[in-house]
Order: sequence, then structure tokens, then C-alpha cells
Amino acid sequence: MSKIRIAIADDYKIYRDGLKVGISEDENLEVVQEADNGEELLNGLKESAPNVIIMDLKMPIMDGTEATKEVRKNFPSIKVLVVTMYDDDKFIIHLMENGANGYLLKNTDSGEIRKSIYAVHENGYYFNDLVNKALLKRLVLKGNLKPSFNQDVEFTERELEVLKLICEEKTAAEIGKEIFLSPRSVEGIRTRLIEKVGVRNTAGLVMFAIKKGIVS
Repeated sequence: MSKIRIAIADDYKIYRDGLKVGISEDENLEVVQEADNGEELLNGLKESAPNVIIMDLKMPIMDGTEATKEVRKNFPSIKVLVVTMYDDDKFIIHLMENGANGYLLKNTDSGEIRKSIYAVHENGYYFNDLVNKALLKRLVLKGNLKPSFNQDVEFTERELEVLKLICEEKTAAEIGKEIFLSPRSVEGIRTRLIEKVGVRNTAGLVMFAIKKGIVS
């Protein structure tokens, strides 16, 4: 497989160095860009062409929240993994709505960080195991946070099938194998679902499916 290219945006060099050590334990992962702030990150993205960005939130000049919005707008295929010290519920939902593909705390061990890089690269989202899914479900169902989805969305049987399999963290290739479609057709259905629901990425689709009770 070709290497997964990674950019790290964090104003603490010591943290970036630690991340690089953890990432380098896997020969399929390669750090291609480092940045002190969001602006520096955005300026280098065309040249470095990463697949995944590990994004700190609290940075000078341009913070990670603003940078995530800009990445989503100008580089929609790049996945963003937010790494932060904040574990506030509303904050997490807000970031996922604004296009983050995953959310990790700064004390996450390097094994989980590597796992999350693969997950966002292959599936488009990473929710830390069941804890995070349960957290999202509790928040969204409680109704005190209302993610902005399109109302009264109607799906074909095939779209519903693909949505459920996406929620099971299956890749396009795995979904295709299971329902006898090419990975490209699965990607087409995923794109259609994102447009129908009115979300920014696959993570938003999963949030929608949880809120609507499509998956438990």
C-alpha cells in the first residue's frame, strides 16, 4: 500500500516530536509537514499533499477550529484528526459538525493515534470506540444539542444499507464486497448520502444515523 501522508499542526515542537516518534513506528505512515499554527499549515498543504492532518486546537495566529473549517472548504478530501486537551461535550459536537473526522485527547497513546489515522483515512471518521459513540448518542438523543441535519430525508433501500455499514466502520472496499458493488459505486452512494443529509463528512453521517435511531 502507498504510505499515508500526515501533517501535524501544533505550536509545541516537543509534542510534534513525540508524535513523530509514535507515528514512525509504523512504516506505512509518513509525516510530510509540520506547522506551528493554522495559517502555516494551510500555506503548505498544496505542496505537502497530506491525507490526514493531526490538528491542535489552541494555536497562535490561526487556531485549529478555524483551520479545520478552511481545510474542509478548500481541501475536502483531507481528513482532520483534532487532538486537544478539551473534552467538553458541546465542543466535541461543534467540531464534528464543522468537519473534523475524529477527536482525540492529548494524552492518547501512540497506538491509538496510529489506529485513528488509519480509521479516518479508510472510513472517513474515528469515534474512540464505544465510549465516544455512547457519548454522541447520549448527547444527540437528549436533544440538548441539535446538529443541523436536513429534515425528512428519504433513502433508498441501498442507501440505507450503505449507511448502516458505514456506521459499522467498514471501508468502501469491505462494503462493496458485502453488497456486491464496486468501491467506486459505494463512494458514490456515500457522497449522495452526505448531500442528502446535509453534513460535511462521514462523521456527520454517523451522527445523523445515531440521532435518527437508524443504528443503535
